[in-house]
Amino acid sequence: MRVLVKGAGVAGLTAAFELAARGATVTVAEIRHGLGGNASWFAGGMLAPWCERESAELPVLDLGRDAANWWNTVLPGQVTWAGTLVVAAPRDTGELDRFASRTSGHRRVDEDEIALLEPDLAGRFRRGLLFSDEAHLDPRQAMAALHDKLAAMGVEFRFGADARHGSGFDRQIDCTGMAAVDDRLRGVRGEMLILRTLDISLSRPVRLLHPRFPLYAVPRADMQFMIGATMIESQSARPVTARSMMELLGAAYALHPAFGEAEIVETGVGVRPAFPDNLPRVETSGDSVAINGLYRHGFLLAPAMARQAADLFFQSRQKQGACS
Repeated sequence: MRVLVKGAGVAGLTAAFELAARGATVTVAEIRHGLGGNASWFAGGMLAPWCERESAELPVLDLGRDAANWWNTVLPGQVTWAGTLVVAAPRDTGELDRFASRTSGHRRVDEDEIALLEPDLAGRFRRGLLFSDEAHLDPRQAMAALHDKLAAMGVEFRFGADARHGSGFDRQIDCTGMAAVDDRLRGVRGEMLILRTLDISLSRPVRLLHPRFPLYAVPRADMQFMIGATMIESQSARPVTARSMMELLGAAYALHPAFGEAEIVETGVGVRPAFPDNLPRVETSGDSVAINGLYRHGFLLAPAMARQAADLFFQSRQKQGACS
């Protein structure tokens, strides 16, 4: 079976792997001239289904529960298993209680344990929540490693290619996100910063709760941190706004004053595709399948959606074989 995968974001790459691993001949077509520039490139990389459940429906937890295992099996060494730490300033402990009431998979930690978990946060927060079964990865490193693995498996990549009218394939998967022709989709703009500082070290993603502007800080290599939080109902991919920059930097400073002296390495914007209910879909139309609507959960939900799409392809093939 020859399959064309449209799009080389996290949805397309994971779908290509699931298909190639089951014996399909896979070609990935991407309109950009290389990896990067899409919403996946600007993701946080948090594999945090229990934290996400705080504001998401139950299927996000169910679909994302095995994501860290999938990534760790496919790309050994890319996943960091250190959990997620959620903290709040003393005046915002009500936000911490609200967060805890809306999810599970956590235990409460006090000031002393926070200091043991993250020594550089010692004395800054009295209470927190530790989601010990969660993990994270660097999206850019993971995408590059998955691309290389797919190429070694015989997957063909066509960068700079318009795949809207692909021919010569038995099946197609549309993983083009906001570029897909689907009036149900809306864009949710996410803005991020990458900061670098030698004055603070974190072992895991830390979420700082705030009633107006919650923030997450995800550690990366070379003393860098991905700082993000924004969810703006907009399809605009224009650069980060001054307001968002100030709010992100202000929240990072509230997490730790050392971020006030950090270098701003990069700013970025990703527009995430979302359906009205913010849940992803795998849908069929003739010989084509579409994976879309991953919203803010790309790396968390892509493995499960890729498996669903591959199941559809191979189940239909088995039915065709049984009928012939």
